[in-house]
Amino acid sequence: MPYKAISDLPDSVRDHVPKHAQEIYKKAFNSAWDEYSDKSERRGSESREEVAHKVAWSAVRKKYSKGEDGDWHAR
Repeated sequence: MPYKAISDLPDSVRDHVPKHAQEIYKKAFNSAWDEYSDKSERRGSESREEVAHKVAWSAVRKKYSKGEDGDWHAR
């Protein structure tokens, strides 16, 4: 289920991640959703959605880190 807008992202992303990072998350998720549509492209028994979320969080971590307050901040 690709995301059409950042307002469609899960609460855990919208409530704790800056807008720019939300855009990164959405773009990475949607890209991974397309890339890993074939189960043979995924490792283990993870679902397409699980893989897409992992890829999206990895993309966010490249420019942001989680602070002690539980929110994500630019590095």
